Order: sequence, then C-alpha cells, then structure tokens
Amino acid sequence: MSYIKKTNTAIIFTVVIAFLTTTACSDFTNLEPLDNLSEGSAFSTPGNIELAINGVYRMATIGENEGAVDRGYPFGAAAIQLAEMRGEDMINLQQSFVNTYESNYSTVTPNNRNHWEQLYALINQANVMIEGVRRAAQGGVITSETALAYEGEGRFLRALAHHELLIHFSRPFADGNGDKAGIPYRNVAITSGANVTNNLTLGRGTVAEAYVNLLIDLDFAEANLPAARQSTAISISRATRGSAIALKTRIKLHQQDYAGVVTETTKLGATGSGGFVSPVGGYVITASPEVPFLNNSGNTESIFSFANSGIANPGVLNSMASMFGASTANPNPAAGGGRNQVSISPILWNAPFWSANDLRRTSLHFSQITGDPSYRLVYNNKYRSFLIFEDWTPILRYAEVLLNASEAHARLGNNTQALSLLNAVRDRSVPAAERYGTNVPADLIQAILNERRIEFAGEGRRWPDIHRLALDANYGTNGIPAKIEFASLRGQSSFDPINPPVITRNIGAIPYSNFLFLWPIPESEVSANPTLRAQQNPGY
Repeated sequence: MSYIKKTNTAIIFTVVIAFLTTTACSDFTNLEPLDNLSEGSAFSTPGNIELAINGVYRMATIGENEGAVDRGYPFGAAAIQLAEMRGEDMINLQQSFVNTYESNYSTVTPNNRNHWEQLYALINQANVMIEGVRRAAQGGVITSETALAYEGEGRFLRALAHHELLIHFSRPFADGNGDKAGIPYRNVAITSGANVTNNLTLGRGTVAEAYVNLLIDLDFAEANLPAARQSTAISISRATRGSAIALKTRIKLHQQDYAGVVTETTKLGATGSGGFVSPVGGYVITASPEVPFLNNSGNTESIFSFANSGIANPGVLNSMASMFGASTANPNPAAGGGRNQVSISPILWNAPFWSANDLRRTSLHFSQITGDPSYRLVYNNKYRSFLIFEDWTPILRYAEVLLNASEAHARLGNNTQALSLLNAVRDRSVPAAERYGTNVPADLIQAILNERRIEFAGEGRRWPDIHRLALDANYGTNGIPAKIEFASLRGQSSFDPINPPVITRNIGAIPYSNFLFLWPIPESEVSANPTLRAQQNPGY
C-alpha cells in the first residue's frame, strides 16, 4: 500500500494504510514482508484483508522515530520506556530518555513528539482498516460477521491508542470529573484531501468526552470479537473479547468508576475467594511470576501483547531486551547484552514495602557491576531475547485485571474480596511467612498500589498510575515525583533492601500545577493544524 505524506502537514494528515506482513496462517509471531498493495486491492480479497490487519499490528509494535522504521513506537520498547522514565521507579542511564526523565521536553523534543505522531498514525491505520472491511462486507468480499470482528480489532487498537494519548497530553479524569481538555478522538480515516480538511476542525473536546468514545469503541469490540482464536499465540497477539474487557477495567479505574471496574472484572472471573479463572479466554494467574515473560506466546496469564519475532522486530536499537538490558554480561552470557538505557531505581528496590525475599527480585531482576566498578546497578530482566529480539510487548495481563478488581473492591469497602484478589497476585512471589492470609493490611489500598509498582516494573504502568492518582489526597503524588540522578549512585551499597542507604533524590519533584505535568502537542501538529494550535497545553 501507499504511504503518502501531505506536504507541510502534521502526522494526522498522513495516509497510512499498513506495513503489510503475513504468514500462511496469519500468525503475527512469524511475519514476512509482502509487497505494497494499493488501498483498493487491500480489501479486495479475504487474504489481502488479513494481511492488512496484520500490518496494523506491526505498525503498532514497530513504529517510527525521526522517519526511521523499527524504533519501538507507539507500543514497542520505546513507548514502555517513556512511561517508566516519567516515573521514579527506574533510572535513566543514557541520553535517549534524559529529556523525559528530567522533564526537559518541549514541542520539538523527539520522545514526546514521536509518540504523538505514531499514535495518531496507528489510529489512522485502524480507521482505514475499519472503513475498508465495511466496504468489503458491502461488496460481498467477506461476511458481515467477519467484518464486524475485524472492526472490533480496529476499535480495540483505536481505543488503546487514544487512551495512551490521554495519559500523556491531558489531565486525569479525576481533575474536574473529566472537564479538562482531552485529545482529538479521530474515528474517520484520513485518505483524501477532504478528510484532511474535515479533521482540521476537530478539536480536543474534554477528557470525559474522550472516555465516552473509548467505552463506545470497547463495548463494540467486546460484542463482536471472538473469545479465542485458533491458537494461544494468536489469542494473545490479536485482540479478543477478553482483551476488550480487560482494557475496560483499566479505563474505568482511570475514571474512578469503581463499581464499573467490578462489573467488568467479574466478567473475567475476578470474584470469589480464590482460584480465579476467567470464563472468557480461560485466563489464570501463572504459578511463577516469570512465566508470562519466558513463554510470551503460550502462557495463561497474558491477555494481550504486541508480538515480535526473529524476522519482525524493532532490532537492536529498540527491542525490549536491548532497552532494558545491561550492556555487558547478562545472566545468560551467550545472549550478549542490551544498551544499558535504564535500571531499577533504589527508590523502588530499597522500598520497605517490597519484601527482601520476594521471588521477583531474583527471577525478574539481576544485579550487575558496570564498566566503572564503583557502580552496581539492578536491571529489569523480564526481557531476555538479546540475539533475535523476540520478546513481546506486554499490554494486558490477568495480574492487572485482578489488581484492578482488588483496588476497586477496596475503594468500595469490600476488604475481604479485595484482599483475596491481592493475595492471588502477591502470594506466588513471597514466602508463606510473609503473606497476608486473612489479615487485612492496615492500609489495604496502599498495599495494592505498592503491589502494582512491584508487579508491573518495566511494563510501562508506573506513569499511568501516577497520572490517575495525582490528585488523590491519600495516595497521590500531586505531580511528578522526585527522582535520583544516576551519577549520585556511586558506591555499590546503593541497592540494599535490608539496610537501605540514604540516597538523595536530586532531580526535584514537579507539582501537578506545573505545566510540565503534561506533554505539549508537538510542533509538527500545531504548525499545520490551526484548531489545535489554539488549544495547545498551557505553558508551551
């Protein structure tokens, strides 16, 4: 298909159909390039339609950066790192994310600009696909039922991308019950000059209006997507009914609609006293916390991930292992190493709420002396494919569904149910003597939020939690938390959960009222879009 950019216009006016990739069985874990097709032929046969759908997933995983492909946007390693670098639980080590980590961004800095551009490129691809399968059904190329299922995939991806934009470029729903400026919710494909003109008038609306659209898309996806696909791998790497419901549990948590979270998580089996199993998709927590990462395509806990393989991945510059791994020896020396981009921060590693005996300290992290023997760092070790870069990008896991349900129940005062759900995630990693059992922690909600920080470290979930809780009087950060600069970690005793040293957070906190809490709409957008130029985030 064509990839046509309109001169002097922003990314929203880019005609992006798809990078078309396929295999004989349409399994995205084994992709091979296919010659570009025209838009007309892309939806002319069932086979070509399947190729086009796979192309949309590939774009979501691989993305671009500064015009170069295979750079981990909008849902690859680069995007996960951005969400970690906006928080305080990991430390920036190199230049790639320093502007994000230190909040020195502007309308032209690459990280935030590329994220906006590639998210809207993905949204446009999803919209092109949605409109294409509708036409295909009208023309008798595919059945109406098949078209609705494909449209469900497009709507799931569209909702996922728009929510990602909301948590970086807009205030949280909790601020004014969603009455602050949202993001343009684009649901019409931009494939012609007329579409470009129409989108010039599409403003940001409110956060609440965007959430209405998110849920409309996800309700449609839930109603039309299959509960499972022909294999576990495809069920994880392609949207299903379970992934639509799981994303709704996240969306409603951000809305503080705790009763709504309970309704959605109950659909996925998050009810009762234990042994939680989802009746949709058969999701169940794995016995070991590392199984979802050791077996990306065949585990029971992963609900939705973006797939990579040895022949379709973001390469050495932006694979998950490269971005999170150390640059020298690895627990598996034969695997080589990563790029030494980020490490775990002592803020998290030495936190008193994280048991020193937690299995996740050893199974999902490792300690390493750097080239300078004065420094010992701790690296996230969830991603280990250093040679062929085939780690998948985790987006939704059953562990998140259970913890979403746990927090919702705790907020509603259902402490017994909340504790059972928390224990289901926590007990597999801590020794029996340190489990809660039936003893409700003094601050159950705080215990749940602490568990989220431990469980999802390195999965890009820290910033979304900071964002949604920023104004929470009891559990919020009231802005971007203070952080630790790498240079201050000289001395191998920096990481010691048993006798934690005093380490100064020498990158200051940024209050919620500061304009830097939000990213700016990029210059590439506002220079071509008068509507959004007039609706830029204050301070930029």
